[in-house]
Amino acid sequence: MQDNWPDTRITWIIGKTEASLMADIPEIEFIIFDKSIGRRAYTEVHAQLSGHKFDVALCMHASMRANFLCRSVRTRVRLGFDYVRARDFQWLFTNRRITATTGEHALEAMMSFATAIGAQTRSIRWDIPLSEQARQFAAQYCAGGKPLVLISPCSSDRSRNYRNWSVDNYAAIIRHLRARGMRVVLTGGRSELEARYGKTLAADGAAVNLIGKTSLKELVALIDAAALVICPDSGPAHMATSVGTPVLGLYATSNPDRTGPFFSRELTVNRYPEATHRYLGKSVEQLKWGQRVRHPEAMDLITIDDVTDKIDTFFDI
Repeated sequence: MQDNWPDTRITWIIGKTEASLMADIPEIEFIIFDKSIGRRAYTEVHAQLSGHKFDVALCMHASMRANFLCRSVRTRVRLGFDYVRARDFQWLFTNRRITATTGEHALEAMMSFATAIGAQTRSIRWDIPLSEQARQFAAQYCAGGKPLVLISPCSSDRSRNYRNWSVDNYAAIIRHLRARGMRVVLTGGRSELEARYGKTLAADGAAVNLIGKTSLKELVALIDAAALVICPDSGPAHMATSVGTPVLGLYATSNPDRTGPFFSRELTVNRYPEATHRYLGKSVEQLKWGQRVRHPEAMDLITIDDVTDKIDTFFDI
């Protein structure tokens, strides 16, 4: 919250999953949109907003679902993306737009909404509350003095996502980390794919398998306690950014200059330019900003040496 806006009331419409991580941040009212209940979710949000009137609505998620939610907000100003970045016809649902720009990281785009309504540029920080229980949960995996490296091997399980590196490659990385005296913990969700990754990678005690066994707050506490996080383009990369933990990001199907870990760009393995050339026949500059490479072999462009070299450089500094 800006110091020069002492009486500002902030209401945030947020998804159910994200709410479990963020809903106890002080001085912000959270209204949960539970997409799992279908159309009733819109009715519930509209009811909770019925007694509110706002000076401005920041429409920071350009999707048709979010566009309809934006129209539920009683306000004269609905600030959205510029015409080029306003996906799903967002420009039909807003009446003000942030300044058009190109080649901008997604985090910088979000900050543009704040500066557009008068916020001053300042250092970026996140204040996600963590309970003592969550910190104690993480502390048990940091005993013994070995640096903790957290590997979150999989991104979300969606159609034609293709962001995951192979289980064999991760196994080689775990062997390299253990040879360097690191403690390795695996984290992730409850999908069948992640369960298979965890079972294979934790075989013979090679790593501690916490895949599907943590709450979001416990996961953030683990990330906060880790010396390094290794993951593809996924939520844990940005959770690590929020608590200041370095991220070794694995990127080939998405552009890390747009969605990579914001403060760990020097650690990112970036094979996106090779992937666009091989599978799309174009350079990065010829593509629409943020275009994905949807090819199942693209992540194979990342080699084991790419990752071990980053690990060695990081821990030898």
